[in-house]
Order: sequence, then structure tokens, then C-alpha cells
Amino acid sequence: MYFSDLGTIALILAAGFALYTIVASVFGATRDKPLLVVSALRSTLVVTGFLLLAAAALIVSFLTHDFGVSYVAQHSSSTMPWYFITAAFYGGQEGSLLYWALMLSIFSAVFVFTSRRAPAALVPYVLATLMGIELFFLVMLTSLSNPFVRLPHPPANGVGLNPLLMDPGMLIHPPVQLLGYMSFSMPFAFAVAAMITGKLNSDWLRSLRRWSLAAWTFQTMGLLLGGWWAYHVLGWGGYWGWDPVENAALLPWLTSTAFLHSTMVQERRGMLKVWNLFLVIASFALSIFGTFLVRSGIINSVHSFAYSSIGPFYLAFLIVVIAFSTALFIFRLPRLQAEQEFDSVVSREGVFLLNNLLLLGITFAVLWGTLFPVISQAIRNQTMTVGAPFYNQVVGPLFAILIVAMGIGPLLAWRRTSSAALWRNVCVPVVMAALCAVILPLVGVTNVAANIGFSACAFTAGAILYELWRGVRVRHNHGEAYPVALYMLFNRYRQRYGGYLVHLGLVLLAAGIIGSHFFQIQKDAVLKDGQEISINGYRIVYRGNIDMHQPGSEVVIAQVQVWRDGQLLTYTYPGRTFYRNFDNQPASQISILTYGLNDLYVLLDNWDGPSQATLRVFVNPLMPLLWYGGVLMLLGGVICWWPVKKRASVAVARSAATAKATEQLAIAGTGDGGDK
Repeated sequence: MYFSDLGTIALILAAGFALYTIVASVFGATRDKPLLVVSALRSTLVVTGFLLLAAAALIVSFLTHDFGVSYVAQHSSSTMPWYFITAAFYGGQEGSLLYWALMLSIFSAVFVFTSRRAPAALVPYVLATLMGIELFFLVMLTSLSNPFVRLPHPPANGVGLNPLLMDPGMLIHPPVQLLGYMSFSMPFAFAVAAMITGKLNSDWLRSLRRWSLAAWTFQTMGLLLGGWWAYHVLGWGGYWGWDPVENAALLPWLTSTAFLHSTMVQERRGMLKVWNLFLVIASFALSIFGTFLVRSGIINSVHSFAYSSIGPFYLAFLIVVIAFSTALFIFRLPRLQAEQEFDSVVSREGVFLLNNLLLLGITFAVLWGTLFPVISQAIRNQTMTVGAPFYNQVVGPLFAILIVAMGIGPLLAWRRTSSAALWRNVCVPVVMAALCAVILPLVGVTNVAANIGFSACAFTAGAILYELWRGVRVRHNHGEAYPVALYMLFNRYRQRYGGYLVHLGLVLLAAGIIGSHFFQIQKDAVLKDGQEISINGYRIVYRGNIDMHQPGSEVVIAQVQVWRDGQLLTYTYPGRTFYRNFDNQPASQISILTYGLNDLYVLLDNWDGPSQATLRVFVNPLMPLLWYGGVLMLLGGVICWWPVKKRASVAVARSAATAKATEQLAIAGTGDGGDK
């Protein structure tokens, strides 16, 4: 018996127990049989156990080079390092489906162990929904996309992993991105359970808050790692090309971001209930849509798999999800009436609604641009593509307004804000934006669009830093040292100040995008040994090529010196790697050097013998800010959903005056003393 046979048996048994969980959960809830619900909870853990067994069987098949398994033969070879062999687990369609199913089962198991925190009436239907999604993937894995299918005549060696995936980024980007997609299943399951039971008060929102924050954090990490992978591997000097699969990953991030903001309005004012249900459903539907795009073959992308037979089944599943959710949504609309009305547009809830409209506007623009080639082909029988200029012209202005709204929101009170309070709170950010708008042209930044973008970033950064300073100052005035005061703010109001950190990270990321987009410099040159090119104060001196043969690959490396102000800064070695079985698809080894806030990006584009090469060089201003901002966003997201320890009253005793002053500051300055 092969390990692959064990994996197939485990998948079949997991599908059987997933089906049992659905039936037991629904019957236990509708017939008031608690023991059936308990049985369903335990059955969910059994599903997790069998999927762990299936995943282990596939990993062992890879590590033992069992090329009798078709999936192993297609995505690995005996010359691959063990870490890339491990990455091959999710490097193809079958493995990525198994990974999705495995992680969903693990999340479901976590829910089982924490189910006592959720409303009891929702638990059976959350389980049934999760296992319904799980069952779809298990049916695909046991029929159309089985990773354990064996070949009648095993090859002596495998084909190997796609060269574009032979990169350290592949070890983490795909699993994190798939984890982000999968994570939206949890909020969706809670939404379905709330609609089925009719329990649509704020309890279901509080139950899924941490799940939603975790899903948003994973999706954010997946997007950042995807941009980092594209920047380091694809060799075009950029990190985001508005590729359809990139767009598909962005869509659920946009709607989930809108959801996280509007939930605060429902919990605080009992408003935007329709928005919240719609955004949860949309986020999950868009995550399924993204995986459909990757596997359907209807688009061309460096990220997508070739056409496969499961594309239509994914589309059918997406249609079922949308139809089922929409029917429940319409059925429960009478119970989704707002408990209060908007008192004023100039209020925190007004800005949150504006944020939602802007995020949905960006979502629609990106979705339309992504699907336009398919729509044009269907209507005119002619494929018309939408390029980066469309997205830049449409999304750019909306994003700039969103950045400004993001800075205004925390400065406004709930219900309404007086003109005096509004000016008192925005004067510092306005001054910072004005200074930015005046100083930038004086130092040579004359691009109007870039200046507007930088000024918007300065406004929001000023608003966030001003809020942080006010909170720290109040606590310091009541006896806490500045570092302690800052720590206590984040520790006591994690969601609020974690949100500020996310916003500040997004501002830095936006500044990095503006700098690298508007001010990138590129120069190509054919050089012989000893020749050089100059770009933005750097001298790039070419010193010949090195041709190296390694097991399973050949590497061509250009030797390059980098000089500035008459000093040799470093040697760098851009190159190309040719893998056996992929001779026509070399992988680039790009040299990226960071000096201050600029990236020097050197690519070996072509070569002729040992002493001639074509180099492509970019200078990307402010690129490090993009990655720093991304890390700050992730840190803020983790702070928001990190569990708060329950402490005894004695342990948390502190100055009553400090607590009262902090709350009064929040009420007077922003109109909200609660978490964000």
C-alpha cells in the first residue's frame, strides 16, 4: 500500500464525516436534540484529523520522490531542495485545493473549541455552513482534482517546479494568500447562521469580530507578499501590475475593510445592518471568485493555473453561494431596519458610510476592469483588455479621497460634530497638509497628482499622530512615563489604537506607491566588460559574466559594481537561472539594493558570451516605505484581534483620574471613548 492510497482513503472518509456533520447539525438544531449537535462538533474534529492525514500522505510522497503519483511527478524532481519540494505541495491545483480544505478544517476545529463564546443558537448552523463549504472541496479532491492519482508507468524523475515558483517567496506567499481566501468562510458561516435563525442583533457581529480581523490580516499579508514576490521575481521593476489574479485578491480585502468599519456603526448606533450582511456575503463570494479566476482558464495571468475541468464546478459553486445567500438576505430584510437615523453628515458614522461607498466604488472599478475582457469577448466576440492607465485614473482619485476620509473619521464625534470642535481637531492635520503642498514644489516635486497624493498622506498622518500624542499626553500628565503611557493606550484600547496603526501603515504604503509610480527612473544599456551607465547619481559598471552549472540548472550571472560620489558601494550579481525541463522559461535573479528611501533595481535582461550583457536598471524612490507601511498594517491588525487577558480588578487598578481623563479626552476630541 502506498502513502497515496492512504491519502485517498482519508479524503473519502473526511467527505463522509463532513456530510454527517451537516445533517447532524441541522437536525440537532431543528429537532432540539443537543446530543446531535455535540456529535456534529466531534465529527468536525474527525474531518480535521483525516485531512491532516491526507496532507501528511502527500508531503511524504513528495519527500520520498514517489513519482508514481502524477501530482508529485509534475511538480517536483529528485534534484530539487527539500524546501522547494515542500512548497510544491501547494504549487499546483490539486495541492492548493487540499491545502484550502485542510486549513478550513483547522479553522473549523478552532471554532469547535471556542464555540462556547458564540451564541448557542448559531453554532449548529455555523458548523453546517463550514462543512458545506468543506464538502465541496472534498468532492473536487476525490473526483476531478485528486492529488493522489497514480501513473501506470512512473517516470524515473519528475518535471520539477515552475521556475517562477522557485523562489523563497513561494514558501510563504501562496499558503498565506490561500489562507486569506479561506478565512472569509468563517464570517460568512456566522452571517448565514444569523440569517437562518433570525438573530440579527449585534451578538453575531461580536462573535465573528476576531475571525473577521484575522481574515483581513491574512489577506493583507497575502497581498503584500504577492507584491514582494512580483517585485523580486518577475523583473519588470514593479510590484503591482493590475493583473487579473492580483485584482481578484484585492477585491475581498476591499469589502472586508468596509465591513470592519461599518460593524462599529451597527454596534454603536444600530445602523448599517444591511451593509454588514451584504459585505460579509460579498467578501466570501469574491474569495471564491478569485479562486475561480485562477483555475478557470478564462484569463491570462502569470499567477493562474492552466485550464482545468474544475473551473465550471467552481462557477456553479459560486452561483449556489450567491443564490442561497441572496435568498436568505431578502427573506430577512424586514428584520434589518436601522434602530436610529443619521443625525448629521458631519459625524463619525457619516464618514464610515463615505468610506464604504469609496471602498465599494474601488471594488466595482477593479471588478469591471478585470471582467471587461471576458464581457467584450462574449458581446463583441473581440477581447478588449483594460490596462494600468484605466485603474490609475479611476482608482487613484478614489483612493486619495479615502486616505483623507480615513484621517477625518477619528476626529469626528458620533451623531454630530460642531464646527468649533471640527476645526479644533483638524487644524493640526490641515497645517501639515498645507506645509507639504507648499514645500514639495520648492524642492522640485512638480507633479500635481503626486503633490495631491502626498498632501493627503500628510493630512492623515498628522491626524493619527495628533490623536496618539493627545492620548499619551493625558496619561503622562497623570503620572505615567511617555513610553508607559503609549503602551497602556494600545493595551487598553487595542482595537482603536491598533486601527490607528493600520491607518498609519496604509499612509506609508500610499506614499511608497506614489513615489515609485510617479518618479521611477529606468535605463537600459548594452555593455561590454568595463563599460558603465549612470542613473540618478549612481554609476553601474559591468565586469563580465559568470556561467555556472548546478544539478538540474544552469546559472548566468553578471558581475556589476555600484559607485556613487566616487566611492565603490558594493558588488552585485543579477542573473538568470535555467532549469532542466524549463529551458525556455528562465527565472531572474534580480539585484535590489536599498539606499535610504530609494531602491536600486538591476536586472540581467540579455547577454552575449562572457563579456557582454544587456542591463536594465531602475531607481524606485520611496519603495521601502511601501514595505514598512505593510509591516505596520500587519502589526496593527494583529494588535486589533489579539486576545485580551482577563485580569483581576486588583491587577488592573490604576488611577481613577487617569482613566476618567483618558475617557474624557476621547469623548471631547473624537466623540468616542470605546474601542475601534
